[in-house]
Amino acid sequence: MPNFTQKNEDNNIIFFEPSVFSDPSLRIFEADYWRSQESLTGTSSGRGTTYFFKNKGKEYVLRHYLRGGLVGKVLHDQYFFTGVEKTRAWRELHMLAQMRKLALPVPRPIAAKIDKGFAYYRADLIIERIEQASDVHQLLMQKPLEAQVWRSIGACIGKFHQHQVFHHDLNIHNIMLDDRQQVWLIDFDKCEFKQGDSWKEANLQRLERSLEKELRLNQHYHYQQDAMQNLLDGYHSLL
Repeated sequence: MPNFTQKNEDNNIIFFEPSVFSDPSLRIFEADYWRSQESLTGTSSGRGTTYFFKNKGKEYVLRHYLRGGLVGKVLHDQYFFTGVEKTRAWRELHMLAQMRKLALPVPRPIAAKIDKGFAYYRADLIIERIEQASDVHQLLMQKPLEAQVWRSIGACIGKFHQHQVFHHDLNIHNIMLDDRQQVWLIDFDKCEFKQGDSWKEANLQRLERSLEKELRLNQHYHYQQDAMQNLLDGYHSLL
C-alpha cells in the first residue's frame, strides 16, 4: 500500500503512516490507552463510539468497524475474512490515500488494524481529524447556511463525482465545513471508484432525502427550500 508500512503482531496486521507512528503497538487502537495517557479529547456516538485523541500536537479519530442491520445483532463487529485487501479497513485506508493524491478534500489516513481469526476479522481505523470543522447537520441545527455555502457543497460533491468517487453513505452528517468555509467529505467505509454516470443522480437524491429526514425529525432545522437548488447549481458548475 503506498505510503504505509505493514507490521504483523500476533493475529493482527497493522498498516500505518511511519511519520506519525514509527513503531506502533496494538495499544494505539484502544481508547483506554489514550485515556491513560490523558490524550483522549472527546467522543462521538453513532452506530458505535468514535474517539478523538491527541498525539504529538495533532488530533486524530479512532473508529471501530461495526455492522448494522439484523446481521449486526448477531455478528456485531465480525466480518468474513476473504483476504487482507478485501477488508473494510484496508479498503478505506487505501481509498483515502488515493483520494488525497487526487487532491480531494478528505481526512488524512493514518493507520488501520485488522484482527484476523480463522474465518472472521475485526478492524479499526485511525485518521487525522479535520481542524476547526463541524458537520453540516450540526450547523443546520443552529442557523441557515448562505447560498454560497450550499453551492460550495455542491461543487465539492461534483469534484468527487468527476473522479468517479461513489460515496456509499452521502448524507448531511458526512459533509464537513471548516472555519475557512472549505467543504470536506468523511466516512468512506464501503465507498469505491465507480464507472459510468448513472449512479450520480441517485447519490445526490440520497443526500436530499437525508436533509428532508432531518427536517422532519428536528423542529428548528434550518434547511430551506432553495438550499438544494443552490447545491445543484454548484454541482453543475463543474460540468
